[in-house]
Amino acid sequence: MERTFAIIKPDAVKAGHAGDIIRLIELNGFDILRMEKRQITREMAEQFYGIHQSKPFFGELVEYMTSGPVVVMALQRDGAISSWRELMGATDPKKASLGTIRRMFGTHIGSNATHGSDAPETAAFELGLFFPNL
Repeated sequence: MERTFAIIKPDAVKAGHAGDIIRLIELNGFDILRMEKRQITREMAEQFYGIHQSKPFFGELVEYMTSGPVVVMALQRDGAISSWRELMGATDPKKASLGTIRRMFGTHIGSNATHGSDAPETAAFELGLFFPNL
């Protein structure tokens, strides 16, 4: 069994889509090991997105992720990382396949409803940051 980290982003929470997204997660065979609705602090967002610190969109990304509550989750299943990324869909909701979360609930590339770890090392870092006792 593999674990991954997921976020339902502020745009999707504000629009009332968190429950629908959680239902899709469960329908697609994921076990939700931990789940918490929380407000991410600026410091946490800067640490979380530290890899993008030198990029021009870093400040905007931090502002967006701290703009409202999010739902953070630790997910588990066989092939969790690739399965979650497939269920989320392409980063740009307009390019995401039908039936994916971002296609259904994302509004544009910057407000695309969800985040998911892209590799085992990333998942370990992100899970450790948000769920250190997991």
